Amino acid sequence: MNATTDATPNSSALSSPAHHAPRLLSGLYATGVPATLAEHLRHYGPSAPGTRTSPMSVVEAVEAAGLTGRGGAGFPTARKLRAVAERGGRAVVVVNAMESEPASRKDEFLLTVAPHLVLDGAVLAARTVSADTVHLCLPRTRAAQFEQLSAALDERRRARLDPVRLRLHALPHTYVSSESTSLVRWLNGGPARPQGSPPHTHERGVARRPTLVSNTETFAHLALIARYGPDWFQQAGTPDEPGTLLVTVSGAVAAPGVLETAFGTPLDVILDRAGGRTESLQALLLGGFGGTWLSAEHLQVPLARCNLAPLGAAPGAGVLIALPRAACGLSETARMLAYLAANGARQCGPCRFGLPAVAEDFAALAAGRADPALLSRLLRRVGLLPDRGACRHPDGAAQLAASALRAFADDVDRHLAQGACAAAHRPPRIPVPPAVLPETWR
Repeated sequence: MNATTDATPNSSALSSPAHHAPRLLSGLYATGVPATLAEHLRHYGPSAPGTRTSPMSVVEAVEAAGLTGRGGAGFPTARKLRAVAERGGRAVVVVNAMESEPASRKDEFLLTVAPHLVLDGAVLAARTVSADTVHLCLPRTRAAQFEQLSAALDERRRARLDPVRLRLHALPHTYVSSESTSLVRWLNGGPARPQGSPPHTHERGVARRPTLVSNTETFAHLALIARYGPDWFQQAGTPDEPGTLLVTVSGAVAAPGVLETAFGTPLDVILDRAGGRTESLQALLLGGFGGTWLSAEHLQVPLARCNLAPLGAAPGAGVLIALPRAACGLSETARMLAYLAANGARQCGPCRFGLPAVAEDFAALAAGRADPALLSRLLRRVGLLPDRGACRHPDGAAQLAASALRAFADDVDRHLAQGACAAAHRPPRIPVPPAVLPETWR
């Protein structure tokens, strides 16, 4: 796994960062080699200043910084912290490191090179919301990382570093197992499937206690804000979206991997920092399998929600896939939709029936097996998926399908009139896991 940063990093970048200077991947973390606890403490000091202040001052600092969640939804982190803290009583903190998006590697990489930065943020969050336990949830397919993090937790225990209990868990790795209620449900002894009905996790989550669930990257940013303050955090990014984010870049680029970039960076600049394009592009997939296809004419759009929203897009899980002109976007999308249909929780109509129907229609379109009613039927079915499921999984699939029909509109017409294009018969360009049902939810 490669990592790319926006500038040549050094330890001084943390005290006076340039607009594009990396933060999470700065200094020792840019090497790609896991940092020991001793190295981490030498780099950052013994503890974050925020751990010695009142809980609400931590919330206020995070709010002033403008930190939003890095798991996909972009929800304000301070609001989540405040919602749990104000419930009163003993709370629980859950680090969501499941990263079920197949095209994403950012959380895996961050935990590999900077485990103690993530854990610092989680412990600080626990103190802020009066939690006595932090649960770190990993996919059980990452056995080597589980062992590495076990060692990191042992280092912290031997150093008597943390005032809260840290527990590591390995969960089934399905597409919907990274949903926050899936983690809570599994930690409570149930299946790693979303829980669609109230109460919300901040009201009653793990062990029926108020529970904060946030993404791995979010906790790492929280640890840095506590050390360097909101003004430092806002020196990167845009006024509306301050800070940096990790992006997994793949497809037709010379150096695919994880890079850190400031919000507001144009998409083509991000591709350049991933080694540049290796082929002429026809489209970009932004956000992952539940994200949005953008045609190549949007290469210069900034990676910021205000710029992407008019295009029906968002940063999502921090995924950017460059699709070359030599590929068939409809065939690539059909394979993704088949995977998403197989990985639904199957707890509601849209997952049990709607997603498979959309995937089947899209496969027929990609293969050129079109009947006269195919397109109108597909559009109707895609329109029925959003806002009807027990979780947001059908919404993401609908977003992918609808954006593909827009971005590859000319190909849609050709496939309907002339059958599958020559590119549809070439090897796939985007890796997609097999479209098979999960073996277990527990």
